[in-house]
Amino acid sequence: MKSEPVAGVRPEVMRWARQSIGLSVADVALRLKRPVDEIEAWELGDNFPSYIQLEKLAYQIYKRPLAVFFLPAPPEEVTPVREFRTLPTEDLLTLAVNTHTHLRSAHAFQLALRELFGARNPSEHCIWRDLSLSPSSSIVEQASMIRLYLGISIEEQARWKDEDHGLKKWRKAIEEKGVFIFKESFEQKDISGFCLVDEQFPIVYLNNSTTKTRQIFSLLHELAHLLFHVNGLSKFDQRYVEHLPNQEKQMERFCNAIAAEVLIPLSDFEMQAKSFPVNVERATEQHFSELASRYGVSREAILRRFLDQGRITDVFYKQKAETWAAQQKKGSGGNWYASQNVYLSDRFAKEVVSRHYKNQLSVEQASDLLGIKPKLFAGLEQRILQSASV
Repeated sequence: MKSEPVAGVRPEVMRWARQSIGLSVADVALRLKRPVDEIEAWELGDNFPSYIQLEKLAYQIYKRPLAVFFLPAPPEEVTPVREFRTLPTEDLLTLAVNTHTHLRSAHAFQLALRELFGARNPSEHCIWRDLSLSPSSSIVEQASMIRLYLGISIEEQARWKDEDHGLKKWRKAIEEKGVFIFKESFEQKDISGFCLVDEQFPIVYLNNSTTKTRQIFSLLHELAHLLFHVNGLSKFDQRYVEHLPNQEKQMERFCNAIAAEVLIPLSDFEMQAKSFPVNVERATEQHFSELASRYGVSREAILRRFLDQGRITDVFYKQKAETWAAQQKKGSGGNWYASQNVYLSDRFAKEVVSRHYKNQLSVEQASDLLGIKPKLFAGLEQRILQSASV
């Protein structure tokens, strides 16, 4: 009977499944609508959930296959605390459930990439092998090196019609150099994204809930982490960075400086900024908007450049940044297939569809690699093929 206790469920696995997604016993009790002491009894082995309860725990709460709960011990899995050693443990222990899910998805995509491409990255030139960064070297020279490697000149960047076009261009250039870029909407809005270092298949995972300009900056920030050969999980809030322990603070400042210099080369910025008043705090909204548009970045990124040069006060920066942040509007919902296509690494998605066309992958296999249900494959396949022809 599905209502009877399921003996054989391992209490240590129950405990691991809860802790690995960042939930407390009280959180689980609330979601399952059961008393706290009942959940505690399952984790102590004094009682067992029913099959119906176990299904809800597995599929809706812990996001795990049902079979996991019958393993003799928790499976080996890298935890965020071990994976992001440069960040404070207390921050990693309070990650949202949704963030844990995205980290898990990123690892699943890395496994899918290995299954798809075998033991070797398909790119002839891989940026993390050919370039490396050092905090003791010139930020300007290292950023220039990245630009040159990606083949994006300031003249080309200035011709891009908007930030959406800019994000696609930066993403394409970086993917061509071996990094796979995925996106997803995070419930934890303060997280900009993360990256996972790997010898063959490094991944950048961006928060699609943020603006396109923020995604562009986050992409370059996470690329800096990869070139420093360190996993990164980043927040855009400068106040958060300033409260990090010294070593972590220096790392985040370094990656921010690299991203800013790649996107807004200092030499070009100084030339363009000549059109601003001597007292930058008297500049108009149009001044900031036009300069931000040139680089495909946010107005706050331009403001930060002026702050770093000492041309505006910290008070002015904070006030202006907060005003602009309040002006941001959330985008409306759109076509699911179009969104899912944007979320997936372009190179990865096209390779899956190509293998399916060559009868090397069934619909079920291709769907599994893309992380979707087989019934959705045809619609997503069409979107992927449309983007490939553009």
